[in-house]
Amino acid sequence: MMHFHPLRKSFIYALRGLRTVFREERNFRVQIFAAAAVLVLAWFLRLRAWEILVILLVSAFVLVLELLNSVTERLIDVFRPRLHHAVAEIKDIMAGAVLVSSVTSVIVAVIIFVPYIIQLLQ
Repeated sequence: MMHFHPLRKSFIYALRGLRTVFREERNFRVQIFAAAAVLVLAWFLRLRAWEILVILLVSAFVLVLELLNSVTERLIDVFRPRLHHAVAEIKDIMAGAVLVSSVTSVIVAVIIFVPYIIQLLQ
């Protein structure tokens, strides 16, 4: 019989990590809220399956990059002094990656939602 204990532990560790980031990172909470709001709007407007899939993918991409940003910040703080100039640069670059993904997700949302909203208003 297969033993699932290690798999269960992996999920527990992953959920613990998500809980930590959710508690400690305001941006992650904002992004979770935004993703949920967009999905509710997608349901309300009855978007096509492929449109919802695109929204899910870009939302997940933003959230994953925010998780990676949090990991990067923690690792850098452990291994490098806070005052080293490279620390700020690395953190800024990761923040830039999150920004690029966030702006892209907004553009995708506008492209998908605007026709539905225009139709709703007519």
